[in-house]
Amino acid sequence: MSAFRPIAHLDTHDVTNQPPPLEDVNLFIGDRALTEAVDKAGGGMHRDRLTALGARCGSAEVIGWGVEANRQAPMLDTFDRYGQRIDEVRFHPAYHQLMALGLESGFASVAWNGTPAGHVAHAATLFLTAQADSGTTCPMTMTYAAAPALQAEPDVAAEWTPRILAGRYDPATRPAADKAGVTIGMAMTEKQGGSDVRANSTRAEPTGEAGWYSLTGHKWFCSAPMCDAFLTLAYAPGGLTCFLLPRWTPDGRRNAGFRVMRLKDKMGDRSNASSEVEYHGALAQRLGPEGRGVATIIRMVQHTRLDCVLGSAQQMRGALAQGVWHAAHRSAFQKRLIDQPMMAAVLADLAVESEAATALGLRLAQAFDQDDPLARLLTPIAKYWVCKRAPGLVYEAMESLGGAGYVETGPMPRLFRQSPLNAIWEGSGNVIALDVLRAMGREPEAVEALRGFLEGRRGRDADYDAWLDGLTFQATHEAEARWVVERLALASQAAVLLDWDSPVAEAFCRLRLRPRGAAYGAFDARVDAAAILDRAMPA
Repeated sequence: MSAFRPIAHLDTHDVTNQPPPLEDVNLFIGDRALTEAVDKAGGGMHRDRLTALGARCGSAEVIGWGVEANRQAPMLDTFDRYGQRIDEVRFHPAYHQLMALGLESGFASVAWNGTPAGHVAHAATLFLTAQADSGTTCPMTMTYAAAPALQAEPDVAAEWTPRILAGRYDPATRPAADKAGVTIGMAMTEKQGGSDVRANSTRAEPTGEAGWYSLTGHKWFCSAPMCDAFLTLAYAPGGLTCFLLPRWTPDGRRNAGFRVMRLKDKMGDRSNASSEVEYHGALAQRLGPEGRGVATIIRMVQHTRLDCVLGSAQQMRGALAQGVWHAAHRSAFQKRLIDQPMMAAVLADLAVESEAATALGLRLAQAFDQDDPLARLLTPIAKYWVCKRAPGLVYEAMESLGGAGYVETGPMPRLFRQSPLNAIWEGSGNVIALDVLRAMGREPEAVEALRGFLEGRRGRDADYDAWLDGLTFQATHEAEARWVVERLALASQAAVLLDWDSPVAEAFCRLRLRPRGAAYGAFDARVDAAAILDRAMPA
């Protein structure tokens, strides 16, 4: 028997034909659709700060924070080691780093502190920070959106609004008065009601101290239970009412009646804690008159819906960037993937979709800055459509990476799990479509603002003009609501692209306003896919 002889070379997998990681890039200046949309929406004065934020969010370090914050999910500590109830949520340190980056970049404050084009700056800040992690967007969005609802009660606003405007992140568990900055959450949904908040069963009894009530009931979804206070709804003697429930009472004690029962085990959004809570005589301050709870909370909801649009738009951009980057650095059949006609058609189609979503989101933020009545209808229309389109686009981008897109070590599974959330949060598709129909029937000023916006772009593209001719601003039956909203959404996207002289405006009108195949990549050969992809390439 011969002696064993080691084989000299066993290296069988030199790594070739793989793209480098998409990191250490500038997410702002490397996204031409975003930079142009910010300028067109009136936010050009924010270019320097957004450029700096784009470099930070695109760095390998911050991208790594997002990975770690999702890999190690939040944990609930119901009691401390002495057996005292504390209801505290513990997070990976990366979560706190992401929260600090966002809030200290003005995420929740810039729209309200007198900064010109503040909502556009807020929108771009969300667009950048959320590409590192979407989950932390939830508590920051609610903090931003709470500001207008607080105005329903001037004394409460005077106490809490400066804490939002501080633009600081302070994760300490202590009274809000002792903190550098605060976060504000929301607890609306109950088991039996869902979106039908008038079916809520939580009760509020006056304590005898002006403006303070004792709440008893439950909430099936309490978003971000580690926040310093929560907007919530309960039935007071005068009807359904909005309240601000603080974690600590004015005398510096824990609000013992606020109890976190468990954290939700969610499909995505894993860095963020969502929970079920119970109120056992929890103390809360009234916001607005008794019986006006829906009218008060809708001030918040309109702004959280804006962020749903922006959140889905940034997910589209993030997925598109991964797909285009991969295709530009990988070859098959002796050609780069991006040079293969069918792959180019698919990716260019995704790029047009992504840019239309970005433009609509920034145009909507501009309407908020201008207090434009257009925002009333454009917000639910954009929320319905952009959020619905995100999962399909993210999936198609994932497919462009092949098997590499399906493994958890890459970014696509997290993006894909996250992508349906914004279509569900703050009103699912049916709820949003019905909201549009109600507004059309009751708010003629909003209808005329939308009609004027769309008609004002007539004459710039033949396909667009033909689409306008077939529009309706009402539905004769609820079953038609989605169809009406979809057509208005497509018209709105086209109108923004045409108004802003976007290089993809003609392609959008040709690909979306003419009958074509339903799948991405059912392309028109007359559209210059190479030019669109060059524009979409991360830089």
